[in-house]
Amino acid sequence: MDSLDHLLDTPHLLALAAALGWASGFRLYAAVFLTGLAGYLGWVDLPHGLLVLQHPAVLAASGFMLLVEFCADKIPLLDSMWDAVHTFIRIPAGAALAAGALGADNQAMTWVAALVGGSLAATSHATKMTARAAVNTSPEPFSNLFVSLAEDGLVVFLLWLSATHPALFALVLAVSVVLAVVLLVLLVRFLRTVARGLGEFFRGRPLPRELG
Repeated sequence: MDSLDHLLDTPHLLALAAALGWASGFRLYAAVFLTGLAGYLGWVDLPHGLLVLQHPAVLAASGFMLLVEFCADKIPLLDSMWDAVHTFIRIPAGAALAAGALGADNQAMTWVAALVGGSLAATSHATKMTARAAVNTSPEPFSNLFVSLAEDGLVVFLLWLSATHPALFALVLAVSVVLAVVLLVLLVRFLRTVARGLGEFFRGRPLPRELG
């Protein structure tokens, strides 16, 4: 992120809250670590509700989990299991991070931020989990690796964009949400077809035309 030698203004805070909610849905530990690191190094003055992220102990813990997730996310099937477990972690964490960015002195804003952050985290997490399940139907490992690395880069890009160009970030986020919903619908249909085909296969029947 570019160096910001002043407190974040309202547009930047809104962008940061949304970025943390969205990024938490697919790379929670990276979002926590990178945000905390930016505060610790003085690149940005974090809002009061997020100052804990720059504590050395939190940085060490989030950095360690970042490395674990980075490796687990590159292994087919293990990545899907990791995503399933983190359904119960990423969504509330996204809500908490968004609330921390906006709601330090305003209880109403805390709830609004938590609801929006949790919704963004739920949307991105559902899309990621479904996309990975679809990618894992491919026998070769390279598509999984490519998608995982793309997600790593996307987190860095979104956090940087939210801190430096909040208006542009808002546009990118809006497009991303629309694309995520469309992709989620298409992938759910695809996975239903795969599941139906496997069921027919194990019954000794020919595969559906879509999988043949």
